[in-house]
Amino acid sequence: MSAVFEIAHRLRPMTEADLPRIHRIELASYEYPWSPGNFADSLHAGYSMWVREAEGEVIGYYAMLAAAGEAHLLNLTIAPMWRRHGLGRDLLDHCLARACDHHADSVFLEVRTSNSAAIGLYRGSGFVDLAVRRGYYPARDGREDALIMKKDLSC
Repeated sequence: MSAVFEIAHRLRPMTEADLPRIHRIELASYEYPWSPGNFADSLHAGYSMWVREAEGEVIGYYAMLAAAGEAHLLNLTIAPMWRRHGLGRDLLDHCLARACDHHADSVFLEVRTSNSAAIGLYRGSGFVDLAVRRGYYPARDGREDALIMKKDLSC
């Protein structure tokens, strides 16, 4: 068994006290990360925001907006050293269950077209490609396209 699963994990709602650790994970994960203000604004707006902890340390999180019968996954991140152990899939499953709690019929998301690991995770969880949003993300050489994906829920 992987050492990752020998450590106790738990999921809990995100709080403002989590934002410094989340920001460090964002900086380690993305060239164009969310700011602490993006997370704080989402918390204050009442978005569904959860963290995964291991031994009291935040190692992953997601932010989801749910309204009007649909949900939008805005951010799902696992800290780099904790990736490739199924934790992202587990966090996504939790997110989908919360979308059902909010009576969503479907979940949408955007992902960089270069992020093959995330695209594989989403496709493996039943998301389908819906469209490409040209120039959606900032990139080193200008802008990068986003793949819009959708999963219909059967809650």
